Amino acid sequence: MLDPLYALARPLLFRMDAESAHHLVFHGLPLVPWLAGSRRPDPKLRVTIAGLTWGGPVGLAAGLDKNGVGLAAWEALGFGAIEVGTVTAHAQPGNPRPRLFRLIEEGGLINRMGFNNLGAAALAETLGRVRDAGRWPKVPVGANLGKSKITPNEEAVGDYLESVAVLKGKADYFVVNVSSPNTQGLRALQDKEPLERLLSAVVPAASGTSVFLKLAPDLEDDALSEAVEVAIQAGCAGIIATNTTTSRPEKTARLDQSGGLSGAPLRPLARQKIGVVLAAAAGKCPVIGVGGISTAEDVREYLTMGCAAVQLYSAFVFRGPGLVSRLHRELARQ
Repeated sequence: MLDPLYALARPLLFRMDAESAHHLVFHGLPLVPWLAGSRRPDPKLRVTIAGLTWGGPVGLAAGLDKNGVGLAAWEALGFGAIEVGTVTAHAQPGNPRPRLFRLIEEGGLINRMGFNNLGAAALAETLGRVRDAGRWPKVPVGANLGKSKITPNEEAVGDYLESVAVLKGKADYFVVNVSSPNTQGLRALQDKEPLERLLSAVVPAASGTSVFLKLAPDLEDDALSEAVEVAIQAGCAGIIATNTTTSRPEKTARLDQSGGLSGAPLRPLARQKIGVVLAAAAGKCPVIGVGGISTAEDVREYLTMGCAAVQLYSAFVFRGPGLVSRLHRELARQ
């Protein structure tokens, strides 16, 4: 089901290159709070995760708003929490275009963006202006942190710490992203020893700001469980599972395009891996489920499995701006 206006706009947007359509939509973000009014979820849907009160269990996943320019819009559209980024210590253009592809029939996206963003200092300035103006959302805002492409893995700890230093006090929580497939060598940081070094430095540097770890669905089950245990031992506030996948289900088109697959085709794999993460976490830390969520039934399933909340991105592209408020309304009826 689509909003009537989005039903008219989507065919036009989908005739455009996916990234060009994305930028066009972002030009209209300042109008969203005025057009949408307030779509805040029913207060009974609030959930507290790591001391942060989400407005509802459906949050915005990282990747849609890399530079934190749409906070008011995401809150107006009813997201229970907002995650901006991925941001890196150094500004970077990302990978060459085209780098974002729609799988319209499957309801999925393939991206190889490569952490294109203006840098952690620019994000800190943007978030600081919103705070200073008294316009901070009434829902948590997290900053998803990645490694700069120019930084070798041996120096990754310092790169993440640089981002934490400039963003501390600006974001409500941090996410250590070591699971994107689009920065060469990044996923090697999910291995036990480099992950221990990274998290044992980032968590204390955050000075009480909650730190989450985001993991890939392409890890073997034993490696996933080990990464969860490392995160718990390091004092992480929770796990976000999962990121995009480099695998390609048989029905997925554009098999020749490299990058991370998200959306509906990811759901079966994400669901299985979330189960592994939940078992490894064993109630010691909350798990936020991500991967292929587009209906209230999808949300209920992840919550019933044991997830504290969920995040989405791809379905927002395909279902339109009314999706999140619809999901929360349906959840409130149960």
